[in-house]
Amino acid sequence: MTSDPPLAWAPYLSTALRAPGLPPVPLPAGRTELTGPVFGESTVDPADADLTRRHAGEPQGERIVVHGRVLDSDGRPIPNTLVECWQANAAGRYRHQVDQWAAPLDPNFDGVGRCFTDSEGRYRFVTIKPGAYPWGNHPNAWRPQHIHFSLFGRAFTERLVTQMYFPGDPLLGHDVILGAVPESARDRLVAAFDLPNSVPEWALAYRWDIVLRATPFEEPA
Repeated sequence: MTSDPPLAWAPYLSTALRAPGLPPVPLPAGRTELTGPVFGESTVDPADADLTRRHAGEPQGERIVVHGRVLDSDGRPIPNTLVECWQANAAGRYRHQVDQWAAPLDPNFDGVGRCFTDSEGRYRFVTIKPGAYPWGNHPNAWRPQHIHFSLFGRAFTERLVTQMYFPGDPLLGHDVILGAVPESARDRLVAAFDLPNSVPEWALAYRWDIVLRATPFEEPA
């Protein structure tokens, strides 16, 4: 049984406009897609993984550590892969021009970070726990606290975009985006509270491992 959500999910209203109406057409990858761009360590600064140290002041909200491993479907670590994250601030607002709901912007938090996995597939971010926010999908619709993740291989054609949620959030059962995921797979999107890896008197930690699997493609008839 697949654990992938459907591209069109009626409770998630905007999928009616974004989901394709016809089967995908396989296109052969050319040299550009296969060989570039190449992501290397020289393009990422170690400081990019700490979202709390970008500005002169301290950001508002609860400081947290989010860490884990990137693995393949056989449990082997995937080293040197680019992991990016973006999120709302502690009040639930993104630093983006289209986000205009009545929550304050934080001048000391921009909500984006990136890092490379190490030789054991490990990644680690220091950030602020994001707030919930209304999103207009249906009456009184609120997104749970979450962090967006993007993982790249060695080129733009090798990319996964997903979301990480927090344990115990009362909005999880009301979120139609999480609800689009088969019930058996939803726990995979919820991080585990990780007190042993918290930094004493400084930041609580959450662990979230990401398992990547190859996508099977059928050869055209």
